[in-house]
Amino acid sequence: MAQKNNIQFSIREYRPTDQHVIMSLFRDGILEHVYPAFFKAMGNPDHVGIALSVCMAGYVLGGSSYFQALLFGSAWAGLIYYCCLDIYEGYMMRRLSTDMANVQASYLENPDNGFWVAEADINGQSKVVGMVAVMGKRGEEEGERFEDWNGGVTGGGSELAQDAGEGGYGEMSHLIVVFSWRRKNLGSQLTRKALDFCKERGFARLVLDVSAPQTAAISLYQKFGFVQTASHCDTHANRWFAKLAKINVMRMEKLI
Repeated sequence: MAQKNNIQFSIREYRPTDQHVIMSLFRDGILEHVYPAFFKAMGNPDHVGIALSVCMAGYVLGGSSYFQALLFGSAWAGLIYYCCLDIYEGYMMRRLSTDMANVQASYLENPDNGFWVAEADINGQSKVVGMVAVMGKRGEEEGERFEDWNGGVTGGGSELAQDAGEGGYGEMSHLIVVFSWRRKNLGSQLTRKALDFCKERGFARLVLDVSAPQTAAISLYQKFGFVQTASHCDTHANRWFAKLAKINVMRMEKLI
């Protein structure tokens, strides 16, 4: 049992009674990336130039109207936000209808898979404040990866990939911590749990996919020694939405 600021938490295996709370935690954890992705996209030099051009067009068409310029600029920003929302919401809905629809069957009934929750003891009451999942992959080819984000497009070869056939590998996902419980070492402990599980199962490495706006998560993974081995900008979303959102997805791996 770990302790931070007189509040205790523990990491345990998922139970069927956790279904409702982890679904809510998953939704919130995925959708919170929409705003960072939006601001990152709006800061792209191409989008800055387009935004200025759109505002200027509104100003001219409105007869030197600053309001019209603001209106046109807001419409452009709204479009970018919608594209970012569509990508993360689409990913969320796909996972909710696949592995997250039945965690028991997807993870716990397979010895190579695992799903854990972090439970906090707050004033005598237990509350789920984080979670992480691992899905084991044995005998799969490199081309079968990235399936959740873009239907099987890889970002190129990897020196780590040559170990894929030697014991397989684990794929970590759903690492989410409640906002008020961040910066308390909980994310690190959940990551360590996933690594220990993979080591016990004899996997050669642990891999994960993370989008560029998730800067805190990327920093955490780098601290554990994960390195980027591939990347792509394709998603299951409309290709024009993907181009406008400019969300880059990275594959990170760590040898065990």
